[in-house]
Amino acid sequence: MSIPKRIVSLLPAATEMVCFLGESARLVGRSHECDFPEQTLSLPVCTSSNVDAKASSKAIDDSVKSISSANNPIYVLDTALIKQLRPDLIITQAQCDVCAISLVEVQKLVDSWPSQNHPRIITLSPTRLADVWNDLRNISETLGLGDSGKELIRILKNRVVTIIEKTCIIEKRPKVVCLEWTEPLMAAGNWVPELVELAGGKDVCGTPGKHSAWMDWDLLLKQDPDFIIAMPCGFDMERTRSEMKPLTLHPLWKKLQAVRGKQVFVVDGNSYFNRPGPRLVESIEILAEILQPKLFHFGHEGKAWSRL
Repeated sequence: MSIPKRIVSLLPAATEMVCFLGESARLVGRSHECDFPEQTLSLPVCTSSNVDAKASSKAIDDSVKSISSANNPIYVLDTALIKQLRPDLIITQAQCDVCAISLVEVQKLVDSWPSQNHPRIITLSPTRLADVWNDLRNISETLGLGDSGKELIRILKNRVVTIIEKTCIIEKRPKVVCLEWTEPLMAAGNWVPELVELAGGKDVCGTPGKHSAWMDWDLLLKQDPDFIIAMPCGFDMERTRSEMKPLTLHPLWKKLQAVRGKQVFVVDGNSYFNRPGPRLVESIEILAEILQPKLFHFGHEGKAWSRL
């Protein structure tokens, strides 16, 4: 099978993986959510959203549920543009139809092309950190990078090992709740609880390898975490801070131990925690700085996280 030279990435994490591996020159198209590294912003945009990303958390949730109940697509694929770009590889996902364009839509597009021009499809659907390493390795091998790709991945994984060497001996770990959505409440799942563990904490609401789950205030109060970390999907740090107001006005908010102890934090979920790509390593570093400040200082404070 020939090595692909023209790539359309329909997933921010995949775009970052290709660039991390040093192959940004092969990218010819991106999704509307791909915004890192900065040079990728000049690429043609191959998707769009039917949801107003600037709306409030509750309004976005209502809109997604309304669109889904009507069996309408949340995201739209620009099929004409992609055909013009003539990719020989399309990278997409099969994990969450709310997060990005669905695999079904991409497959329909590819099936409509003449068989001799069919691009290859790589589908990412990680739920654990190990899956992210596997996806990165798969892309590296598909691009024919050999030892150079393996070395880049090894260096990235060693940054995690450096953190684990200090946190693995921590016996008393703080209880942590990571919020992937604020209104309504959602506990971050998939790889996030694992990142918390690696960073020296104990996630008490999310389950490693399981999708993020809705939660209520009774559960939050019952778990009564030492730390609350807000990382709404698709929101940067500033936007996350503004979306915390409904929580801070809730009558149960001040009863929480994390609130009383001033251990509530907002992070840039859009750039880090929500993207299962190379910057999950920075995500672990961010958590380590928050949860174990006596052990770690990577310089992310103020840039990627801050106290509420």
